[in-house]
Amino acid sequence: MNFNLDSLFRWIAKLFDRPPVVPVVRLSGLIGLSTPLRPGITLAGLARNLDRAFETKRARAVALAINSPGGSPVQSHLIFQRIRQLAEEKKLPVYAFIEDAGASGDYMLACAGDRIYCDPSSVVGSIGVVGATFGLDKAIGKLGIERRVYASGDRKVSLDPFLPENPDDVARLKAIQRDIHESFIALVKSSRGEKLKGPESALFSGEYWAGAKALELGLVDGLGDMRSVLRKEFGDKVLTPVIAERGWLARRFAGSTGLSGLEALQKPRLADDVLSALEARALWARYGL
Repeated sequence: MNFNLDSLFRWIAKLFDRPPVVPVVRLSGLIGLSTPLRPGITLAGLARNLDRAFETKRARAVALAINSPGGSPVQSHLIFQRIRQLAEEKKLPVYAFIEDAGASGDYMLACAGDRIYCDPSSVVGSIGVVGATFGLDKAIGKLGIERRVYASGDRKVSLDPFLPENPDDVARLKAIQRDIHESFIALVKSSRGEKLKGPESALFSGEYWAGAKALELGLVDGLGDMRSVLRKEFGDKVLTPVIAERGWLARRFAGSTGLSGLEALQKPRLADDVLSALEARALWARYGL
């Protein structure tokens, strides 16, 4: 039996010289808005991937690839909390990378990162709350349509688009929006702290900026892409596996639709997906994207 001591030493060195790992979780799409053909970002949809990312062997950090015009404040906050809980439990830093947009609720997700990076052309900010509807009461009157609503509770039909606008209903809605906005502001202040620069009247006005200005205002920590930043931080050999659940059934049925296996077996709800696409397009269009 031949025994090569040099080969043994090289094998041992290779065994212990393992490259660092930074698993990547993608947060892409509208937050909370989900249909079979257009899955959105929800805690239920992300929870398992987040768990897997933070449990990855040899992980030195976790990276978030973020690209969204925003959406549900509740889902944004739930996901933010889960990421921070896992980061503290596993003692791992989180790097957030904003792609086209990290706006509104999506900026809340970015705040789950210990460090936030974006492209010079990324849209960042929009720290505010918005709600929109239509006033159709005059239209149905012209068409000779009579609106009939039967409800128990004086406020059950508030802000109904088929009824004339009630100033009291609007005032109550704005009060709720103020509460949500204040919570959003407190979260950003807690996350970014002394990094924030500029007057609060601008930072928290709902305005948004391109990457360079966002850096100047302290909304992000740097400009750069994920590959370059992580290589600089962890070395050229760093591994960045994307964490995604795609088992045999998903691969078999996904095809060109991008559906998961179970979704591909369901009958598509065309009307829901058309409305979802229109709402998504409207939200992206707010930022010129």
